[in-house]
Amino acid sequence: MSHWICCQIGAREHYAIPRALHEIGQLAYLITDAWVSPSSPFKYFPKGRLKERFHPALSSDKVRAFNTSLLGFELIQKFQKTQDWDTIINRNQWFQKQTIKMLKKLAPSFQQTPILFSYSYAALELFRFAKQQGWLTVLGQIDPGIFEEKIVTQLYTRYSQYGTDWQPAPQSYWQNWQEECQLADVIMVNSQWSRQLLEQAGVDPQKLHLIPLVYTPPAIAENWNRIYPVEFNHQRPLRVLFLGQVILRKGIAALLEAIKLLEGYPIEFWIVGPQQITIPPDFQYHDKIHWVAQVNRSKTAYYYQLADVFLFPTHSDGFGLTQLEAQAWQLPIIASSFCGEVVQPDLNGLVLSEITGKAIADSLLSCFHSPQQLAKFSQQAMNSSIFSLFHLQDCLKNIF
Repeated sequence: MSHWICCQIGAREHYAIPRALHEIGQLAYLITDAWVSPSSPFKYFPKGRLKERFHPALSSDKVRAFNTSLLGFELIQKFQKTQDWDTIINRNQWFQKQTIKMLKKLAPSFQQTPILFSYSYAALELFRFAKQQGWLTVLGQIDPGIFEEKIVTQLYTRYSQYGTDWQPAPQSYWQNWQEECQLADVIMVNSQWSRQLLEQAGVDPQKLHLIPLVYTPPAIAENWNRIYPVEFNHQRPLRVLFLGQVILRKGIAALLEAIKLLEGYPIEFWIVGPQQITIPPDFQYHDKIHWVAQVNRSKTAYYYQLADVFLFPTHSDGFGLTQLEAQAWQLPIIASSFCGEVVQPDLNGLVLSEITGKAIADSLLSCFHSPQQLAKFSQQAMNSSIFSLFHLQDCLKNIF
């Protein structure tokens, strides 16, 4: 039986990979940047989401973290006023440096060849070290890679009116990523879309394993009963939810175009998430748009309950976990095809033919004119076992 060393910055997927491995007795260690148990004094730090850097399902004796070093690193970055890509790259390099120091201490204790897992963009030095030891390597690809950036670059050229300081990654970032892919024995992707773009970028198709994200619905959602009116009108408008980063990649420009096309209809829009583009005044103060700043994960349930349909018009996503969150609340989805496959057309939602204002408006009008259709979609919300921790465990056990 192989034992895995999981290396990750942050609490991505609520530590799904190490949790799955721990439950089947195959986790050697989780090495992460911060681990804040309920008794830790670090939970009182206001900076960031340190309180979320913990999971009770993981045994603390399996975890190695760098809390004090992380705080020192963040203070230095703030003092030096590093920003954007410099901060991201510096953090990835800092984490790998600390992790290699830890791996050197742990290496003599391994009785058999371990498998080292790391997420993309913070794996290169770890994989180089692992290969020197003769270890196996698994890369968790968090997005569709360099071709997604090309899509985003085109969007910012096309929609320059949404002025932004967005910058593409430096060339060295992608060069390092390509070497990560070469050193990886296996590359885990979360959707067919990611697989497609990675193959387009020249990644060896034989290395790619499609493993969807894991999601466990909250217990309070199990008995949720979604009710639709006989018709939508000015007293009871259709409520559309967009939840996520308000950026061009997520399709916000097309959504705003759709809102303009739907003037006069009793349809209101709840746009929940941090704004990272400049919103024109006529939309910023639109009487049918409710702008809500970023909310904690625990507060999102309110908006899923409030809405009648969830809109996910992304131009590119490795998966889009919000789709599973919406389905947990029996919320129908209108989504693009450039993300994880959650929507089954005309069963639990609609798939956009293209990401344009007209396509979004047409889909929303279909829902507006047929609350019964939405009710049917709601009743057929997906609750598939392929998004479970058990399925992930099976995939990890069979990955080699």
